[in-house]
Amino acid sequence: MTGKTRENYNENYLNYVKTQNPPTDHFRNCLSAFGVGGLICCIGQFIRYMLGYIGLTGDELAGATSIVLIFLGCLLTGFGVYDRIGRHAGAGSIVPITGFANSVASPAIEFKTEGWIFGMAAKMFTVAGPIIVFGVFSGVIVGLIYLFI
Repeated sequence: MTGKTRENYNENYLNYVKTQNPPTDHFRNCLSAFGVGGLICCIGQFIRYMLGYIGLTGDELAGATSIVLIFLGCLLTGFGVYDRIGRHAGAGSIVPITGFANSVASPAIEFKTEGWIFGMAAKMFTVAGPIIVFGVFSGVIVGLIYLFI
């Protein structure tokens, strides 16, 4: 296949894709991501206030708030609600800690039929694994920089 023919195929394919996909409303997408992400953070702050009201303080308060948010993210993923939220909110539902819970719970639910070990346990971190690895690596690098400065 010559270079000219390949360019025609690529151009025809791109034209076909443009005709099949509706145009994206970037402003609306950013606004909904900001709104939903902010709402999730407000819910987290409400949970923090309620746990503080019952007497938790410091690290216990932060840990309990994270646990409740992770539980809610996994619960909503299990019921299929978080996927619908993500379809409308995009990155606004991915960035908070509930998005991380969703990225762990979704593959676990999807691969549950393949068994406990080779399905759910092996596939659970396919999405979240790189996040954990690069997060730990970044933390080590920042820690070393802080140590030497």
